[in-house]
Order: sequence, then structure tokens, then C-alpha cells
Amino acid sequence: MRPDPDTSAGSGQNRLFVYNGGFLTQKRLRRILSLSGYDIRLGFPKEGDCVGVWGNSPTAHRGLKIAEKHAAPVLRVEDAFLRSRHPGRNGEPPLGLLLDRSGLHFDAATPSELETVLTTHPLDDTALLDRARAAITRIRELNLSKYSAFDLDLDPPDPGYVLVIDQTVGDASVTASGADRARFLEMLVLAQEENPGARILIKTHPETLAGHRQGHFTDQDLSDRISRFNDPISPWPLLEGAVAVYTVSSQLGFEAILAGHKPRVFGQPFYAGWGLTQDDRPVPRRQRSLTRAQLFAAAMLLYPTWYDPYRDQLCELETVLNTLEAQTRAWRQDKNGWTASGMRLWKRRHLQQFFGQHGKLRFAASQASTPDRPHMVWASQARNTEGAVRVEDGFLRSRGLGAELVPPLSLVTDEIGIYYDPTKPSQLEELITLRETLRPDQDLRAERLVENLLAAGLSKYNTGNPTSPLPEGHRILVPGQVEDDASILLGTSAVRNNLDLLKTVRDANPDAILIYKPHPDVEAGLREGRIDAEAIADNVVTETDPASLLPHVQEVWTMTSLLGFEALLRGVKVTTLGAPFYAGWGLTTDLGAVPARRGARPTLMGLVHATLIDYPRYFDPVTGQPCPVEVAVERLAQGTCAPTGPFNRVLSKLQGVFATHAHLWR
Repeated sequence: MRPDPDTSAGSGQNRLFVYNGGFLTQKRLRRILSLSGYDIRLGFPKEGDCVGVWGNSPTAHRGLKIAEKHAAPVLRVEDAFLRSRHPGRNGEPPLGLLLDRSGLHFDAATPSELETVLTTHPLDDTALLDRARAAITRIRELNLSKYSAFDLDLDPPDPGYVLVIDQTVGDASVTASGADRARFLEMLVLAQEENPGARILIKTHPETLAGHRQGHFTDQDLSDRISRFNDPISPWPLLEGAVAVYTVSSQLGFEAILAGHKPRVFGQPFYAGWGLTQDDRPVPRRQRSLTRAQLFAAAMLLYPTWYDPYRDQLCELETVLNTLEAQTRAWRQDKNGWTASGMRLWKRRHLQQFFGQHGKLRFAASQASTPDRPHMVWASQARNTEGAVRVEDGFLRSRGLGAELVPPLSLVTDEIGIYYDPTKPSQLEELITLRETLRPDQDLRAERLVENLLAAGLSKYNTGNPTSPLPEGHRILVPGQVEDDASILLGTSAVRNNLDLLKTVRDANPDAILIYKPHPDVEAGLREGRIDAEAIADNVVTETDPASLLPHVQEVWTMTSLLGFEALLRGVKVTTLGAPFYAGWGLTTDLGAVPARRGARPTLMGLVHATLIDYPRYFDPVTGQPCPVEVAVERLAQGTCAPTGPFNRVLSKLQGVFATHAHLWR
């Protein structure tokens, strides 16, 4: 994130005069400029004012002429290098802008602010370069690019090809490099000559595929050796299979550098001239040699102005990566729509919000899938659903109970099994195994997430009152559970109900202070599991927020309760009598049988990353968009959650009568 423009103390924003309708009609563009210190105006500039122009667009000459006439500085505005899922012509707003008072990053005729940074900035700060290396890895891992609506189910071509990158006719960076169709044909000829016998793949530009703009290559340029590659595949597996990369000025050339290539460049893009490319038209003033991390740090960390749409503020690149991670995951999973079964009526509107923004859910009574749409089923209703995706509430759910029909802010999807069923593998198990080793940036993100959770005192439902004073002694918290819950039915053996749980804990700890906490659904009279615990427990706490209890106990003993996981986050020792998802990884004392396949030994932060970052999907009730976990945590902490609605409130009041028939409404 770049600092705000230089304004004198108390002077407020810089007045920015514009002569392009996009500055007025595009709300996101106006907002980022406003947050960056620019006040958009119509009219003519006076001393101290700026003129804003969009890159080298067809309307830029208007602003340039007025700026010259009034001796006003020019602010060049362009999309950042990570823009959105789809091109701007599809109507999607940007997540960042390039704001440059010196020139255009793609036009070497005049040094841009980016070139100045690349030339003069030390780029030797260890923390900065560590951020750069982590972000490069993460962008590749998440398959992100300027536009990130890629189909990850598509296979890349067989490796060993030469990649020749097409660009759109009239593209400003092509024009600035003095290139035309003849230049692109020259590049294609040299690619063949310098790589005898190799296959040549021409990568079509996304806007050409979308029908917005024409490319430079035509079908006449194809041959038995040369083919066009049109699939909407991520650039990262495509670059991985290439033996050489040729480009005029495409951003894909920059990404080729990050992927380990030294591309042959026939124009003068910002990334040429620093020792990382083979330059056909060198820029004489660029003499410095840089590493990939230094180039990335300048172009992605120091130069752009990034925007956070959830908090409506400027931000760092890492926040944008979190945003794109959530948004691209939702689009990639939902782009073909879903069929859904086993979904109760009260859940459907919220499921449509979660999964139906890019292709509507079709609710069906049967669990039959269709060839063109994936199929989802509520996990507890899954019956003979091979190939179906199971859906269940997430671990940071809401402020209020699911049994009271409060909509969730998080849901999990699992293509293998479901997290609470230890009799079968699940995607969560795979993710925990994958996170046995964390990169430093992943470890830091998980640590910050836990810090925020603890500071806000959050748990799954976030209901109940603060804890009252507890008896002195070695306190063990015993959380009661819903006894017909699937995690009990599938994840326990010897101890399968609340009374036996409490007796087992007392037998093993005769001198401890046992604190029994009934499950909130049971307390509310909505589910089964009520017991007379006072004869065994030293204290029975009701209507109490479980998160407020955990700092006051030394241990938690549980069958499969999520409270065990929440206790681990707070450094409390946990003993399990069943096989919850967090058992068997070396972080708990396990007295029940846990699957032998759980052989990985992640750190607590590895478990957190898999469980709270990788596995669930989150929904922001403010913007109505998929969001990262950090945003969901803030909304829960602020009490900003999805409204229950009058239908849900009425229905929830009827459920106490049917507490023993919860299968009718769950």
C-alpha cells in the first residue's frame, strides 16, 4: 500500500480534475482515489490541483491538454496487477490501483514511479523481501493473476512447449512498446528458430476469449507445430510446463519471471531491464540487477494502492490475497451452479446467499446429481451420496444458536466425508496433514487469528453470560453435548452420553473441581441431552458463554465437543473420550479410539490454519459477499450478523415442543 499523496497539514485532499466519465461512474474507482487523498472535481484546475487521466486511454488526451495549458501535474491511474476475478469490462470493480505522478509503468519513454523505485530503492529490507517471497508463493498456490476466474479442473497441456503470449490489438502497453502485428509475427518466428522441434503454444488473452478485444494472432498463423491455447487455465501450471516464454509486454511475462523463467521480451515492460529477462529492445537507463523478490516487492508491495472492500479502507497486499482467496474459491466452486438436497426450508435462503451468487442452487427432494452441476447435501441427511459434497455449519458460526434458526456466517464443504465422522476420511483431515509444516507467513496469519479470537472472546455460537465465580481448586470443564448429535453417534464408543461422561471424569479425577456446562441447544430445550449433573459435578454453569469459562479452568474433558478445540486455542489441556476432528494429532490426550490415519503432527497453528482458514467458507453479512475468516471474526466481535427473519423467529419458538424430533427441522 502506498502512502497518501503529499498534502500539507490541514490542507485536506488534493483536488483532482477529470475528463473521463469512468472517474464519475465507477464507484470503486472514486472511493480508492478518495481514500488516497484525491477529491474528484469537474472544471479546470488551479494552482495546486491535479489532473487525473486513465492510463493512455483514448480519452487521456483531454486531460493531458488541459494539464499542459494550466501547468497542472498529472496523476496517471491504472488497474493494479491483481485486479479482480473478471475483467473490468465484465463490470467487476478493482481491488487496487496504480497511481503515478511521473509516468506510465508500461511506457518506457518516461520513467514511472515504479521505475524510480526499482532504480533507487535499496530493496534490501529483510522483512520486505520475506513478505515478497511469501506472497509470490501464495499467489502461485492460490492460482491468482490480474484476472483470476480460472477453471482449476482443466489440465495443462503436456509439458515441453514454448509459450508465445498474445495481447489485444490497441493495448496501451503494446503501443507504448512500438509493437504491431508484424512485431508479434517476428516474435513467433524467433520462437520457432530458437527452439527447433519444440511445440509452440500461442496463449490467447482473456479479453479476446471473452469477446471484448481482438488479438494479434489469427488462425492463419497456426500450423502443425503452432497451436492456439484458449482454455481458461491458471497461468501457473501453464508456465510450469513451458520450456521458454516469449512476450512483447504482457503481465504474463512478469509472472513467468516469478515462475522461474527468463522470458524473451520484445517490448519494454516495467519488468524488463533488471537482469531477469532477455531483452530485444533494452532500456539504456535500466542498468540495475535485481532478484525476483526485489522486483516483486517494488511492483506489488511498494507501488500499488490496495483496497479492502469489507472494511472500506486501503490495505496491504496480504489483505488483498485474503480477499481473492475467498472470492475465487467461491466462484470456482459455484460457477456451474449446484443441485442441493436434504436442505430444510428455513436454510434455503441463506444457502442461496452462500452458494448461489454465480449460479443458482436448485433444491431437489432426491439426492441424484446432474452431469452439468455438482450436487450438495446437508451432511446429516447424506444417504448413499457418493460424489456429493457434504455441507455443515462451520466452527465460527453465528451469534445465536443454529437450533434457534440463526443464519450461519460460516459453512464447510467436504467432497470426501465430513469432519465429525471419524469412521471415514475427510477433507479436513487432509488439510491438517498438509499443514503439518507451515510457512512463516501462514504461521503468522494463524497466530494473529487466534489472538483476535481470544481478544474478542469468540466461540462457535457466542451466546450466554460472563462466568460467575467458580470454586477454588484444580478445575476441569466438562461440556455437555446433544446426545443424538452425529458426532456422538459416529465418534464415540465406550462413553456416549453426558451422564457417563461426567462419571468417567469424576472417577479419573476424584479430587478435582468438576464444572459441568450443558450444551446451549439442550439448555434451550431444543435438543436431547439433559441430565441431573449436580450429584456429580461441583458446579453446573448455565446460560454462560463457554469462552468466558475457559480462562478459569485447567483442563477440559470431552467426548467430541468443539469446546475442546476452543480450549486448545487458549492453552488449556484437553482430554478426549471420543474422536473429534482435533484428536489424534498429538495435541490432546486421547482416551478414546482415534483413526490410525491421523499420523501427522502439526503444531497448534497448523491445526488452526486447516480448521479455521482452509476448510470453511465465510459470508459477510455487510457486503453480502464471500469473505476471509478475519472479516467474519470482526463481524462476530461487532455483533454484525445476518438477520434471523420473522419466519425463523416464529419457527424457532415451536421447536421446543419437538425437541425429541429435531430431525424434522435440522
